[in-house]
Amino acid sequence: MARLVLDSTVLIDALRGRPAAGRVAALRRVGTEPWVCVVSVEEIWRGLRPEEEPQVRRLFRGLRLAPLGVKEGILAGQWRRQFASKGTTLHQADCLIAAAALGIGASLATANRSDFPMDQLVVEHWPIGE
Repeated sequence: MARLVLDSTVLIDALRGRPAAGRVAALRRVGTEPWVCVVSVEEIWRGLRPEEEPQVRRLFRGLRLAPLGVKEGILAGQWRRQFASKGTTLHQADCLIAAAALGIGASLATANRSDFPMDQLVVEHWPIGE
């Protein structure tokens, strides 16, 4: 079964009932296992309204958690250093999410492709609201 890590942009769209919700719900039917990184869990939880908590908990219960360890931390740091040397600043959170995806052999679904310029990473563009 293929693996797909869902970035915060995709999770937010799904939680707002936009078309991403249907795409996320259909992943297992098409043979793709949905995953999330704890960084995205924190990002979603940070912007959560109290009345949204039950819905968010349900969503996260349906996703597998991609681990972050030393290997992923090293990779994220290497990317940040590599891109900084070329004048491009990458965010720590994005690098950790990307490293978590690679760590489990997954692709990454996001609305912000430009946040994930790493050559090794397969990125699926899920535009906001589509």
